[in-house]
This record gives sequence, structure tokens and C-alpha cells, in this order.
Amino acid sequence: MAVAVVTGAGSGVGRAAARTLLGAGFQVALAGRREDALIETGEGFPDSALVVPADVSREDSVVALFEAVVARFGRVDVLFNNAGMNVRATPIEEFSLSAWEKVVGVNLTGAFLCAREAFKVMKTYGGGRIINNGSISASVPRPHAVAYNATKHAMTGLTKSLSLEGRAFGIACGQIDIGNAATEMTERMGAGVLQANFEVEPEPTFDVRHVADAVLYQAQLPLNANVQFMTVMATTMPYIGRG
Repeated sequence: MAVAVVTGAGSGVGRAAARTLLGAGFQVALAGRREDALIETGEGFPDSALVVPADVSREDSVVALFEAVVARFGRVDVLFNNAGMNVRATPIEEFSLSAWEKVVGVNLTGAFLCAREAFKVMKTYGGGRIINNGSISASVPRPHAVAYNATKHAMTGLTKSLSLEGRAFGIACGQIDIGNAATEMTERMGAGVLQANFEVEPEPTFDVRHVADAVLYQAQLPLNANVQFMTVMATTMPYIGRG
């Protein structure tokens, strides 16, 4: 039975992906900061869900996460590097260093730490797959979101680096860029969000299950095949031609 680790599994995309993987027969380690939310994600799968409260921005926490997974399941076949955060829209000249470090710590450092620990295990057990959540902002930034934009652009570089270094060890790495999946984070889209022309307009969303299905598709591929980059978005989202 394949083993997956999903970060940010307590809500939104992470919860949807984790439950879809569990439903497909994966053993899944649910990682996130809120234990109660992780327990809710794993409801109905007592034998195949492992709840591991973790802060991906902390090295000791990430190391402990992967140690717990190997102790319980014996291996790691898939990592969905999903944990991410943002802060309120803020012009760059007002953006504090503490806000920058907070976003970078989760979105980029956290993804690196999880990928590093997954790499160690996957090399030992003959390969595996890492799926990074890049976001639409990995390609096209939103205004007043400098830290989020920078970390998601950096995620693309991380994905390419992992793909390159993983070739010799049977480790595949791909990225899924998501545009306005309907989650707690995107509820504000309907009321209006800042556009590239600095006007506020509502944006469409789409069912998060389509993202979960895309993660499952990648997770089930044989290791000699890879989806390097995939964009899943609301059809009428103002992404192509933004700005």
C-alpha cells in the first residue's frame, strides 16, 4: 500500500487531497498545526490515516514528522507539499520584515524542509514522488502580495531542482498551480479582490475536488512518468492576460 504525506492537511486543498488519497487506498500522514482539524480530515479512515501535528517552518518539527511516518508506515512514496499561507494585502513599502519571514518560513522554507526529508527516505526505499503546490501566483503575481508571489515563484525553482536531483534516484517531482479552488482561503473572491489594474473585482472559483483528483492522478503515476507542471483553475478566472 502506497504511503503519502500531505502538509496543510487540516483544511482546504490539503484536506480534500488527503481524503481523496485515503479513499483511493493510500496510507496518509496528515500534517498541520491544528491537531483537531487533522483528526477531522482523517475521520472514517482509522487504520490508514496518521495524524502528525507539525509546523513545517521548523526543522525539528519536519524531521519528527518524517520519523513518525517511517515508524508507522515504513516508507514514504508521495509527498504533497501543500502547506502555505498569506497575509493581508499590503503595499511593498509597508510590508514588514516579520510578515515577510512568516510567509517565507511556511511557503518556501517549509516546502524545502519537507522535500529534503522526503528525499532522504525516498532514496533509501527506491524512489518516490513529490508534488508541490505552486499556485497561479507562481506564474503571474497579484498586487500587494510580494511575499506570497516571491515564494510561489521560488517554488517553481524548487520543483525544477528536485526534478533534476531526483533523476538518479527514481524520485519524480511535479508542480500543480491552482487558481481559485473553492476553500476557506478563497471565500473572499466572490466579494471582490484586487486586480492587476488595482481595481477590485469578483473572481470565479471551482470545486476543490478537481484539485484533489489532479493530485491523485499524479500520485498514481508510475515513477517513469511525470506531470512536470499542471495548472488547474476556474475557466473564467482572469489569469491569462492578467495585467
